[in-house]
Amino acid sequence: MLQRSSPLAPFRARPIWQRIVLILIGVLLLPYLFIVVYLLPFIHPVSTLMIGDAVSFQGYDRRWVPLDKIAPVLVKSVMVSEDGQFCFHGGVDWGEMRVLVKETLSGNSTRGGSTIPMQTVKNLFLWNGRSFVRKTLELPLAVSASAVWSKRRMMEIYLNIAEWGPGIYGIEAAARYHFKVPASKLTARQAALLAVSLPNPIDRVASRPGRGLSQLASLIQRRARNADAYIKCLYD
Repeated sequence: MLQRSSPLAPFRARPIWQRIVLILIGVLLLPYLFIVVYLLPFIHPVSTLMIGDAVSFQGYDRRWVPLDKIAPVLVKSVMVSEDGQFCFHGGVDWGEMRVLVKETLSGNSTRGGSTIPMQTVKNLFLWNGRSFVRKTLELPLAVSASAVWSKRRMMEIYLNIAEWGPGIYGIEAAARYHFKVPASKLTARQAALLAVSLPNPIDRVASRPGRGLSQLASLIQRRARNADAYIKCLYD
């Protein structure tokens, strides 16, 4: 009687270095498969930080809401604060990236230069902290996600996985945690405070802003009033 060979037999027959290379290639390609899967509107992605909290039994609060259930003033505030060219680039703001590279090479870089698509794929598939390796992986993922997802889907995912406090993920959980209101009822001031806390939500507490954070929120609040053109790609 003939014995069936295992489907993994050809893989196991390869030298170990080839197996390692193939596994690494598979790991690198896996996020691109998830990008396609996340096209489906009923799929609610989770971030690597959320997975980390779950694995470490810390738990987290995330309540997914569609973009239509999020106050437009919050969307405007986030775009003005994080990525003013969101509607006009394909995932990477190459002009900003060139400036960042020049500043980095001269040793004067003080900013990350990440667009909302770059932050989204970083939150979904990569890790926090500045590194050349992470940025190298981040750029093609951001371009790919921007090519596959609509602007609305991109913003919806971003706002539902962003961290807004210890164990607080997504704008609905953030609005209720910081201001005791749903995301649809956020005021212009509350939206601005949440937007400016995004770079470092653990130290920048939207519901307890210091003087510097409060002043920055006032600036974003003023800019958001005249930012209707920035969000046309989301509400046309």
